[in-house]
Amino acid sequence: MLPLSAIYEPIQEDLNSVEDRLRSMSQVPDKHLSELLDHSLKAGGKRVRPILTLLSGNFYNYNRDALLSMAVAVELLHTATLVHDDTIDKSAVRRGLPTVNAIWGEDKAVLLGDYLFARAGEHCANTGVVLVTKLFAQTLATISSGELRQSFDAFRLEQTREQYLARIIAKTASLFVLSTESGAVLSQAPESAVTILKEYGHNLGIAFQIVDDVLDFIGNEEELGKPVGSDLAQGTLTLPAMLLLERYPEDNPVKRFFKDPTSLDDMRQAVEWVGNSAIVEECYDIAGEYSTAACRNLNHLPDNTSRRALLALANYVIKRKE
Repeated sequence: MLPLSAIYEPIQEDLNSVEDRLRSMSQVPDKHLSELLDHSLKAGGKRVRPILTLLSGNFYNYNRDALLSMAVAVELLHTATLVHDDTIDKSAVRRGLPTVNAIWGEDKAVLLGDYLFARAGEHCANTGVVLVTKLFAQTLATISSGELRQSFDAFRLEQTREQYLARIIAKTASLFVLSTESGAVLSQAPESAVTILKEYGHNLGIAFQIVDDVLDFIGNEEELGKPVGSDLAQGTLTLPAMLLLERYPEDNPVKRFFKDPTSLDDMRQAVEWVGNSAIVEECYDIAGEYSTAACRNLNHLPDNTSRRALLALANYVIKRKE
């Protein structure tokens, strides 16, 4: 498996420019806001979404200024959702660092998330393309609806795989789609190519989230940057937990924990049962199917370094361990 650094080599220089712009975000007169921005943006992450924007914009007319603005916008949007997620979930750690809400409090975290949403919208508008700005607004609405759905479904056992899929499409895949579709639109790609790249983002986002949900059970805290079993602790029923419920419908630690969230022994047992079963392999197989679907029509795009990078990224997503 190629490392992520090798995958994004075709757009490395422009990705560095994205990083520079993100770092400059904290250079504001208000020292408190500057400190909050520096903390929330310095953790970095994999930058998968801006990478997708830049790669998707590299097939036709590479509009560098517009693509850089959009790449910054999607990363700021992603960061804002994480800040709000951590606040809602009362999470103490993200990417190995204390969360904004853990250090400064929930009120400051909510306002910071709002600020990041606003700045993301500003960078999106800087592209000068109304369609892309509309896509940005629609994606924000979709992500918010997915978060609401997850909140209302917390600790509810009666959920189907279709409901799970709809939730991760809203929460994760929609932002992947925004990244790939906006990149294609900004490069003046033909409609057929825009559709191919939208489908790629959609399916890759689903695969990415399924693997994330598996890693919540089998990863370790140092690699994940957060405690193992965090989703389960918040009452979020993900695919591995669903499969465990299907296998053991009667005596099941997930069922017991959802009925009594103070029973940490049941939560730990659920994590152990999943990790020691064929469920992990089954989830990776399902993620692999979506990864394959993502790449299905890429051969209809121009054969260049970006196309090869998108293929490699789809492989990376289903084999990553953090």
